[in-house]
Amino acid sequence: MAEEHHHGGHGHGHGHGHAVSVDADRRYLGGALALIVGFMAIEVVIGLVAQSLALISDAGHMLTDAVAIVFALIAMRIAARPPQGGFTYGLKRAEIISAQVNGITLLLLSAYFIYEGIRRILEPSQVEGLYVVVTGLAGIAVNLAATWLLSRANRSSLNVEGAYQHILNDLFAFIATTVAGAVVWLTGWAQADAIAALVVAGLMLKAGWGLVRDAGRVFMEAAPVGMNPAEIGQRAAALDHVVEVHDLHVWEVTSGYAALSAHILVTPGADCHGVRVAAERLLHDTYAIEHTTLQVDHAPPELLTIGEADAHCADSHGPSHKGTSVPQPKDLPVDP
Repeated sequence: MAEEHHHGGHGHGHGHGHAVSVDADRRYLGGALALIVGFMAIEVVIGLVAQSLALISDAGHMLTDAVAIVFALIAMRIAARPPQGGFTYGLKRAEIISAQVNGITLLLLSAYFIYEGIRRILEPSQVEGLYVVVTGLAGIAVNLAATWLLSRANRSSLNVEGAYQHILNDLFAFIATTVAGAVVWLTGWAQADAIAALVVAGLMLKAGWGLVRDAGRVFMEAAPVGMNPAEIGQRAAALDHVVEVHDLHVWEVTSGYAALSAHILVTPGADCHGVRVAAERLLHDTYAIEHTTLQVDHAPPELLTIGEADAHCADSHGPSHKGTSVPQPKDLPVDP
């Protein structure tokens, strides 16, 4: 008779990638938020006075920085709620939603500043270069401090990474703005301000696409980046007594929290519990997957008969990985 074991892995791998607590993350994000909001208000006023698109684009980016950090803080609090009701994983993907929103805002802003930058190149405005240089240098200092704070948080979380990318791109933006302001101040070439805005827009486009893509992988339940499901299936099938591994699924509940489920068939008479423990050890030690659900059964005789490879499951999802522990038909037990 087939023997079946179900297992829900313990010690779920949804903790931080390094020794940074959630409370510490919140403090780092809160400190960065205070710096960003305070300087943003100053920059808006100076940008309007100096008629600098680069400064105004920086201020707009800083506004999204502040919103990104607020979203990150809210998402962290929501994600910390325990599972209940129909939300069996809790609300951990609130952090992925936050990352997705951050990525989309970067893409929208980049589109606007590309349009406005091209318009300013064709129709340049008078820019007060000295104001731009002074404000840009101050912005570099503020963003260096904010970037340092966020770099100390847990960047393995897409949520924190989204806020970090906003701040980092703003740092690059201030560097470009300062250079452009110096060119305008020293040479009077006003188009330098618009070119700096285009450089900033390009950086925002790159960072925004990366966040949208990575968050999209989580929503589509793709395997974590760098993790090959076919390789995992083949290595699990190579374990002693394993005949076949199928219905193998690997996905991320949220960033840094991988989960796996699979159906493993073993030779008749083999220890299902022992095979499950060996598979869990492989998944934990080699792939750092701690949340596993493995169903282990004895393979029915017809599965071991040549030409009947798919006899066990009528609707198997994904490829089947064959093991090396398949006995010859003459070795199969015979029912009385």
